[in-house]
This record gives sequence, structure tokens and C-alpha cells, in this order.
Amino acid sequence: MSALDWPALMRAGMAGLKLLPRDFWQLTPAELRLMLGETAAPSPLGRDRLAALMQDFPDLPPPSNKETTDD
Repeated sequence: MSALDWPALMRAGMAGLKLLPRDFWQLTPAELRLMLGETAAPSPLGRDRLAALMQDFPDLPPPSNKETTDD
């Protein structure tokens, strides 16, 4: 979990949005992001982006010198 930059969030909410402190502290982080104009969630991964990632980062073949056999 990433730490929140509380001083920056407080400046954005109270100075930028002119929220009263009590109103700021009653908001959830998602509500504050929405009020600040950020999207609620990142867009989902589409097929085209998945295909590009699979091409850029292909699965590696299994190692040929295994210490044990599955026979």
C-alpha cells in the first residue's frame, strides 16, 4: 500500500477546493480524487495492450537442465 501525501492532499482540498477541514476529513480518498478531477479508476487492460505486453515480455522456455525429473 502506498503512503498518501497528506500535506498535498490537504492543500488541494482546503486551499484548492475551498473545503472546510471537517468536510475534507469526511471525504474518502476516492471522493477527493473525483472532486479533483481524477478518474475514479484506471481503464481496464484491453486486448491490444495485452497483446503488446505479451510481445514485449514473452514467456521464457523452461530450463533444460532440471535437477529432478517428473517421469
